[in-house]
Order: sequence, then structure tokens, then C-alpha cells
Amino acid sequence: MLVRTEHWRFRPHPLLRNGHLQTVAAVYLPRRSAPYRATVHRVAVDDPPREACGDQIALHDDCPALWRPERPAVLLVHGLAGCYQSAYMCRMTDRLTARGHRVFRMDMRGCGAGEGLARRPTHCGRSGDVAAALRFIAKLCPETPVYTIGFSLGGCLVLNLLAEAGEAAVGHLKRSLAICPPIDLFAVERRFNSPGGRPYDRFFVKKLWKQITDRWRRFPEIAPAVIPREPRRLRQIDELVIAPSGGFASADDYYAKTQPGPKLASIRQPVMIIASRDDPIVPTAPLFEYEHSAMVQTAVVPHGGHLGFIARANGDPDKRWLDWRMLEWIETGH
Repeated sequence: MLVRTEHWRFRPHPLLRNGHLQTVAAVYLPRRSAPYRATVHRVAVDDPPREACGDQIALHDDCPALWRPERPAVLLVHGLAGCYQSAYMCRMTDRLTARGHRVFRMDMRGCGAGEGLARRPTHCGRSGDVAAALRFIAKLCPETPVYTIGFSLGGCLVLNLLAEAGEAAVGHLKRSLAICPPIDLFAVERRFNSPGGRPYDRFFVKKLWKQITDRWRRFPEIAPAVIPREPRRLRQIDELVIAPSGGFASADDYYAKTQPGPKLASIRQPVMIIASRDDPIVPTAPLFEYEHSAMVQTAVVPHGGHLGFIARANGDPDKRWLDWRMLEWIETGH
């Protein structure tokens, strides 16, 4: 269901009128973060078919003094090559804890504090890792309703999890939000093949290849006999490392089986997707091409880039439009 209300009107900052500027500014604009005070939990994850691989993820638990067990907790799941220290993760943690919400920042396999805890890399099909985090939170906070917010790849994981869960409860999950999620992985690959997408492709290649080679050095038993040169394209990494480590026959097989677009019609739990039409990384058109269930809401604005959404003055406390919409979604339900 497409949300069409004045509430979701976004007007970009006058100096950031296109998606590239919004995307870059979101990463590099200066910010202040509260001192890090989280407790880190290690959460075991399994790979299908219930294979005990010994991998773990890290979960950063920020619990403010004002929090009470009946108040919501929020699970934040970062994007590709991100971690608990990503700017959007830190900003939302600060904003949420200031309002008395408990926050859990999930580091995917091998990311952030999860470095050295997993032999296998994360990918778009690792939705079970989010489920493991939610089950852990449910045991830790048995009276607490949980909301999940996934950013980019994290949003992809959340959508896949919901599609796979059907109506079955996943921990104490009540509602989910997916921000700029890749809906069709073939469309993302085509975008990265375009002139405007190649700088982002190179950016992710450098980030991911460092993670991969660091993992090989840490776990030499899983490294190839000869370390290949750094690939030039993200698809090469998917073909060389991600697909075989996840049990997929090829990059195409990996994309086809893990993209959430064809699964949106099977989602039976409430989720909202927020995206922008000028996102230079994740094409928005597939959102309108796949069938959605009635439990899927979408709010698509003309501008905002990828995880940008930096606005001109509009009545919010500051220019981070997306942050305030996420807070409203948690606290008012819309």
C-alpha cells in the first residue's frame, strides 16, 4: 500500500537537490555522538539446514536509565559494509535513548565488533541472523515489545525475515521498518554497471574486499591457496566469495534466491518501506513492479538519495528528516 499523506512530504535542502549529494552528505556531514556506553552481547547464529557453524554476531545494547521493561526496544540493522558505528546507527541510537527507548545495534557477521566472530560473510539471505538477534532480545527482555529498523541491506534482511516467518512470531517483534532496501538485486547490479553507479560499486568493493581478506588472515583454513587480486566489481565478489560461501551456485542464483521483491506478497506482519526515487544505489522502480501484501506499506518520496533525506527547514528539530519520521513511526505508529 502506497502511503500518500502530507506527513511524508520531503523537501531537500537547497544545497543538496540531487540523490548523489544527499547520499554523500549523509555520510560526511559532521555529527556529534554520545559517548559509547553499550554492553556487547555475542549471539550464536546457524546456517541452514540447521548447520552449527560456530559463527556469532555482536549486539550492542544501549539501555537508558529511563527505560522500563514495558517500553519498546528497537533493533537497528546496518547496511552493506556498515557497522554499529555507522553515522545513521549512532544518530538513531542517540535520539532513541534520549527518549527512553532501549536500543540494540546489530553488527552483521564480520562487521564492527563482530570481526573475528564469524568465518562466513553476511549476505542478503542471512535473515536468520536478524531472527537470532530478536530471539536473544526476547529472552533478555521478556516483557518488551520490539521494533526493527533495517537500513539498506539491513532492510533487505528484515523483509526476507518477514516473508519467511509468515504469521509466526519472531521473538517479540511487533512492527518493522525498511529504509532504502534493495528489492531487486539484478536491478542493483544494473545500476552499478551504469556510469552513475560505478563509483559506489568501487566504494563497496574496497570495503568488502578488506573485510574478506581480513577474515582469510584470521581464519586461514577457509582462505584460498592463492589470494586473488582485488576484484574490480561487486558482482565478482559475489561470484567468487559470497555465492559459494552461502551455498549458491552462482551470483545469479544468489540474487534470484535472496532478493525480497518476489516475496513481498507473502509478508503477513506489518512493515513500512521508505525509499526515494533519486536513490543512486538502490533503484526504486521495483517497489512498484512487485505485488505487495496488505501488510506492506510504502512511502516513496521524490528526493533523498540513499539514506540521506537531509531537508530544508520544515518544523523538525533539525534537518535530518528521516530520523524524525522514524521516531514518529515508533512512538505514534505512523
